This record gives sequence, structure tokens and C-alpha cells, in this order.
Amino acid sequence: MNDSAAVRRSPALGAAFVITGAFLFGFNGSMTKVVMQAGISPEQLTFMRVLGTSLIAGAVLLVTDRAQFRLSFADLGRFAALGIAGLAMVQWLYAVAIKHLPVGVALLFEYMAVIIVAVVARVVFKESVHPRLWWAIGAVLVGLAVVAEVWDSSLSVLGVVAGLGAACAYAFYFLAGERSVAGRPPMAVAFWASTFAAAFWLVFSGWWTMPPGTFTADVSFGGALDSIVTPMWVPLVAMVALGAFAPFTLIFMSLRHISATASGILASSEVLFAFTVAWLWLGETLAPLQIIGAAVVFVGIVVAQTAREKPAQASPDDAFALAVPPEAP
Repeated sequence: MNDSAAVRRSPALGAAFVITGAFLFGFNGSMTKVVMQAGISPEQLTFMRVLGTSLIAGAVLLVTDRAQFRLSFADLGRFAALGIAGLAMVQWLYAVAIKHLPVGVALLFEYMAVIIVAVVARVVFKESVHPRLWWAIGAVLVGLAVVAEVWDSSLSVLGVVAGLGAACAYAFYFLAGERSVAGRPPMAVAFWASTFAAAFWLVFSGWWTMPPGTFTADVSFGGALDSIVTPMWVPLVAMVALGAFAPFTLIFMSLRHISATASGILASSEVLFAFTVAWLWLGETLAPLQIIGAAVVFVGIVVAQTAREKPAQASPDDAFALAVPPEAP
């Protein structure tokens, strides 16, 4: 390795990138809940998030790589599927889930995507997986049953169904990105997937029913931050810039310094951050037994991240072929 490469590669910096991104993603869940409680529907919120991401990513490509605006008809079809069946659905279903469930619990259900991806890789694509995958699946299922308190049915059925639906959509987003668009830079994937997702929700979100003055109306951050009141556009901009675009970029930047498996495991800390932020900010708590169940699920997710037998190191453009999500919600 030459000196310049050695300088560029810093495991500590890579870890800092991905943990910061995971924190921003985790923080975004509570922000999303606050905005929806102020009157914006999950569909409208999803439309604004994907539209904002599309505009930011498009502006970056306009300056750095205009060739990415040229697509073949086959690429258009792939990105349409990735954007609509993947990104549009996962962000909407996640928003529905956290409307009815504690933020951290909704995220635990969504992270079933890691398990689904590994199983599909083994069963459908005949990839080799480590036997620990099956132990991880067992841990996740048992842990989720405890978190959901299946013997008591204390959680919203709609929230649980939405969370599991988000897991399926997120798994599709992983696999579609991996199999169809791995040759594109991450920023191009963000742009095209978000553009198709925005086009879908432009039609189905009902954005035109929002009352005039929605974006300038005052909104309280609620919970422990109830005294903070800002116009609605402030948390919306924060959600797009700091809750989607920035963490997406940071996690891919981490792959220049650490392996995709390591980045994927560290990115799973989003679950811990989501629980902590929702507890400190919104006062969302779990019973002691549920906390144990959540810990079991988290361990299962981390173990599953290492179950697919893939190369130990990859560039950011190869991230879809490994365990790192192209964009978490």
C-alpha cells in the first residue's frame, strides 16, 4: 500500500462516519413522529422526504457527475422498481409503524430485513451462508415475540404489520440494489430511486389536501423538547438533510475506511440510538422483559450481518453486494 492510500484509510474515521450516520437515522425516527403528530400524514411526509433527497442528490450529480443522468430503458425499469417497491414503500410503511408503535420497536421489526436478505441469498440465489444465520433468525424471532408481548397483544396490530411490511420492502431494496444497480455510484442510486419514489407519492400522497400555511405553522417538538417551537418547515428540512441525505452519505463514506461487514454491524447501532432518543425525547419506555427481548433482537441482527460469505473489503460502489443498506429510512 502506498503512503497516500495509507493516509486515506483510517478505521477510526470510518467508524466515526458510520456511527454518526446511524445516530442521525435513529434521531430521525423521533423527529418523524413529532411531525406526524403535528398533522402531516405518513404519505405526505414520505413524499417530502424522497422529493428532498432527490433534489439534493440531483444537485450533487449536476456538479460532480452529469453522466449519471443518462439511463437505458432497462435501467429506468430497474430504478422504477427500486424506487417504488423499495424506497417509497419502506419509508411509508416505517412512518405508519412509528405512528402506532414506539420508535425503537418499529425499527426492530424493520430490521428483520437483514434476516430476509440473508435467507433469500441462501434459498433463491444459492449463496453460501454461515450456519450462525439460523441461530440469528431464532434469536430475532424470539426477541421480537418478547418485545411484541404476543401473549398480551399490547402492541398495535397495524403497527406490527406495517413494521413487517417495511422489513419486506427494505429487503427488496437491498436485493434490487445488489442485483440490478451495483455498477452505479451511491449518489446516482439515491437520485434515481428517490426520483421514482417522489413521482409515485406525487400522485398518491394527497399533498394537495394540506391546509395553506402548513409549512409556516408553528409546531412544538413535544416531550422533553416541548418548549422548542418552530415553523413546520424547520423539522422537515432537518429530516431530509440530516435524517436521510447526510447519514446515507456518511455510511457510504465509511466504506473507504472499513469493511462493509464492519460498517453494517456498526450501522445496526441505529436501533440503540432510536430507543435512546425516543426515551429521552418522547418518554417512550419498554418493560424490563421487553428490553431484554430488544437486546436479543439486536444481537441477532448483528450476527446475521456476518452470515453471508462475501469479500471482506469493498468500495462504496460495491456496497449493494454486501450487508450495508443503500439508504435507511
